[in-house]
Amino acid sequence: MFKPIVKRKEKNMAQKAHSLSHTKWMCKYHIVFTPKYRRKIIYNQYRSSLGEIFHRLCSYKGVEIIEGHLMPDHVHMLVSIPPRISVSSFMGYLKGKNALMMFDKHANLKYKFGNRHFWAEGYYVSTVGLNEATIKKYIQD
Repeated sequence: MFKPIVKRKEKNMAQKAHSLSHTKWMCKYHIVFTPKYRRKIIYNQYRSSLGEIFHRLCSYKGVEIIEGHLMPDHVHMLVSIPPRISVSSFMGYLKGKNALMMFDKHANLKYKFGNRHFWAEGYYVSTVGLNEATIKKYIQD
């Protein structure tokens, strides 16, 4: 389970938008992805390592984790990605770097997965609009 990086009070739509020098934006996405072979591997020490790594990688790119949940065989994340980063490039970065860091930290994973492929190819993504509260509740449950 992820903790939000920043706790905010509920705001209206205009106040929720982020700002860059010439841009106002509010790009939120619900993302789901699975370990290779949909193995039920996300538990105990792997679970805590994954949460820590996700937070670190997202902070490097300026991505805010609004909500997240690590299930035994998949990951749900509600994230706010700046418009300068495409969702596909962010997912490639997140899954790729995460896998490398997991294999470095837990050497025994190479016997289960081999070839340093921790995550399955592909992911699910949908944009989040006015239904943000519904998606947060879905991820939490």
